[in-house]
Amino acid sequence: MSLSILNLQPELKKAFEELGFLVLTDIQRKTIPLILEGKDVIGQSQTGSGKTAAFGFPILNKLTQGKGIQALILVPTRELCEQVTTEMKRFSKYKKMNIIPVYGGVSINPQISSLIHADIVVATPGRMLDHINRSTVKLNSVKILVLDEADKMFEMGFVDDVKKIISQIPRERQTLLFSATMSQQVHEIVVHYMKNPEKIKVQSYVDQGKLVQHFYSVNARDKFSLLVHILKHQAKGLTIIFCATRSRVDVLSKNLYRQGIQSQRLHGGLSQNRRKQSIDMFHNNKADILVASDVAARGLDIKNVAHIVNYDIPKTSKEYIHRIGRTARAGKEGKVISLLSEQDHDNFRSVQADRSLIIEQLKLPEFQRVPFFAQSREHRFGPRRPFHSKNKQRHSQHKQKYSNYDR
Repeated sequence: MSLSILNLQPELKKAFEELGFLVLTDIQRKTIPLILEGKDVIGQSQTGSGKTAAFGFPILNKLTQGKGIQALILVPTRELCEQVTTEMKRFSKYKKMNIIPVYGGVSINPQISSLIHADIVVATPGRMLDHINRSTVKLNSVKILVLDEADKMFEMGFVDDVKKIISQIPRERQTLLFSATMSQQVHEIVVHYMKNPEKIKVQSYVDQGKLVQHFYSVNARDKFSLLVHILKHQAKGLTIIFCATRSRVDVLSKNLYRQGIQSQRLHGGLSQNRRKQSIDMFHNNKADILVASDVAARGLDIKNVAHIVNYDIPKTSKEYIHRIGRTARAGKEGKVISLLSEQDHDNFRSVQADRSLIIEQLKLPEFQRVPFFAQSREHRFGPRRPFHSKNKQRHSQHKQKYSNYDR
C-alpha cells in the first residue's frame, strides 16, 4: 500500500516520496487512516517498524502553524527525542512547522525561548515536567498526545511524571500510544487516559529468515579475547556491542582501543554532545562499532546493522528481542552473537524461555588471548593511592574538581 492513496496533504506526500519510501509498513498502513479519522490508537510494534512516520505524517496533516503547542510527543530518552524531532522535521520539509526537542542534560534557557513559538514538542517526561513547574510551557492548546516507547518510559520510572503531564493537557484530545509490550502500567494508562482506542498489533520488522542467532560458551577470563577475535575475523559491517552497565561500556571501549579496534561509546553518563557525536558517526558509517548500554540505545533506528554482540546477556527475552531488532531489517541479513560465561547462565535461561528464539551454540574457535584491564571509572586519573588524614581536604577538592566528568 503506497502513501499516495491516503488522504494526506500534497506537501506531505511530496516529502514522503522524496524520502524514498516505496510502500507503507504494516504499522503505517493500519494506523495512519485511524489517526487521520481522529481515533485514539494503541500501536504495538517493535523498533524499526516505522512508527514515527505512522504518527508523524497524520499529526502534521492535522495541525496548522502558529496556533500554540498542538502536539506533544513524550519519549523515554534524549537520543529518541532528537531522533523523533529530526524525523518530524524531515516529514515537514514542505509544510513548515516549529518542532522543538525538550530534554535534560542541556541548558533549559534556549528551550524556554523556543517553546514560545513551538507547534509540536518532542520531550522527555522529566524535562517537560520541569518546564510545567516553572510555568515556561503552556499545554492548553494540545490536540494530540503521543506516548512513544511507553513500556520503556514506565520501566524507567516516568509513569507518575507522565500522569502529571497529562493532567495539564485538555481532556478533549487525541491520544496515541506506541509500545513494544503491554505491561500493567501501560494498560492502566490506556484505561484511564484513552477513549475507545483502536489497538493495532504488528509483527516485528526483523526478517527472521535472514536473522542468524548464535552463542558461545566461554570462560569469563577469555570473553574479551573472544570478542576481539570476532571483531577482527567475523563481524564485518556495522556492529553494536551491548553491555549491562555504563562502566562496562567505558572499560570495554578502552580495552578495544588497546587492541587497535576503534569504537564509539553510548551510555547515559556521557554528555549529550558526546552521545550525539557517537550516534552521528555510527549513523553516517564513520564508525563501524558502537559499544552501548540498553537504556542509551533504546529507540535508536540505525539502518544496515550487520551484527549484534551481547557481551552481557540481557535479563529478559523481551530485552533480548529488542536488541536483536536492530539487525536483519528490510531484506538485509543480520547476525546475533551472544558471549555466555559463568555469570550469564541465569539471564540466558530467561531469554531461552521464549521458545520462538532459536539460538544455536557454536564451537569455540581458536583465538589469541589478549590482556584485559578491568579498571573502574575511579582510576581514570591514575592509580588509587591511600589518603592519610592530612590529605583528606586535598582529596575532597580533587574529587569535586573532577566530579562533573562522571555525569
